[in-house]
Amino acid sequence: MTELSKKDQLLELIRANPFIAQQDLGVQLGLSRSAVAGHIAGLIRERRLLGRAYVLADQRAIMCIGAANLDRKLRSIGTVQMGTSNPARQHESFGGVARNIAENLARLGAPAGLITAVGDDASGAALMAQAEAVGIDTRGSLRLPGTGSGTYTAVLDQQGDMLLALADMALYDQLDPDALGRTQQQRANAALTVADLNLPLATIEALLGDAARFDVPLIVVAVSQPKMDRLPADLTGLRLLILNEGELEARVGYPVRSGAALASACAAVQAQGAKDLVVTRGARGVSHTTPGGIAHLDALDAAVVDVTGAGDAFAAAVIWTLYQGIDNLDLACRRGLALSAMTVACAQTVCPSLCADSLDAIDSALPSDGQPFNALYQE
Repeated sequence: MTELSKKDQLLELIRANPFIAQQDLGVQLGLSRSAVAGHIAGLIRERRLLGRAYVLADQRAIMCIGAANLDRKLRSIGTVQMGTSNPARQHESFGGVARNIAENLARLGAPAGLITAVGDDASGAALMAQAEAVGIDTRGSLRLPGTGSGTYTAVLDQQGDMLLALADMALYDQLDPDALGRTQQQRANAALTVADLNLPLATIEALLGDAARFDVPLIVVAVSQPKMDRLPADLTGLRLLILNEGELEARVGYPVRSGAALASACAAVQAQGAKDLVVTRGARGVSHTTPGGIAHLDALDAAVVDVTGAGDAFAAAVIWTLYQGIDNLDLACRRGLALSAMTVACAQTVCPSLCADSLDAIDSALPSDGQPFNALYQE
């Protein structure tokens, strides 16, 4: 087979990423920018290229940026005894906060993109293949040579509740501002950007700046208490922060176990620049900011099989609601609680029965008057 000409190679690169910049085309093909422009003009004359890519408003993607890794779950068969070997069953699946959110969104029918980093190992290839198979656009992701893909290992008790989790996420430090710069056009054309705190501090700062520059709302999803130090001090431009009680405590430096303390902590983070917060509280439900303080929604009853991925499902439902143009955190959180309950009732990290009609079914089951789930705390 004959080698492709530079013009044909250029066309293949554009086919893979319609938003690629001419400078990037030149770097990848070893051409000057003027040579790239000349080839593009030729392709347009030949009607093989019809001009720059444009995206309709209802097709703009939700770009999820952060972790995509292999999840290993070890579930004890009996009561866990510390300091000794315990019989257990192992299950492996695809995970990572950003990847899980992207898969939930894709299964719900939203256009979802994923910008992550994987190694050049079998796990990385499988992660990308599975993401693409469920409809996630992975063109902005990094494939890192000589690097192992991220892993997350959770130890669950016999009821399926987490006892401990260990995460090897060092490769996501390579998702620095320079690496994200190569995805600028994709992100500028997005409807929403979602970032998890596996990303470096400098990257989150850059994304906050881009949110204002591109006029694309940014949602940040916390991943753990130790990684709250990756959240910048100045949160100006942040549309929404989703985190749990422990992560909120790590941010403000004091316990938030009462309604008054929770309201005070949320107000403090809003004073740092965040527009809204959603605080998940496990079996005690979820709270979110309102113009008058905070509102609380009770958790829904669920038959727990495995809690892994429940928080990511919750976040996905909230994000999907905002993506629809519905600026209603109460509805968003109700959907999130329902989708979270669906997720803990199945063994998979992302519920395989999830589909485009799932939220319609959830909406039809929600109480229309906001009761008995809603209790409002005012400052």
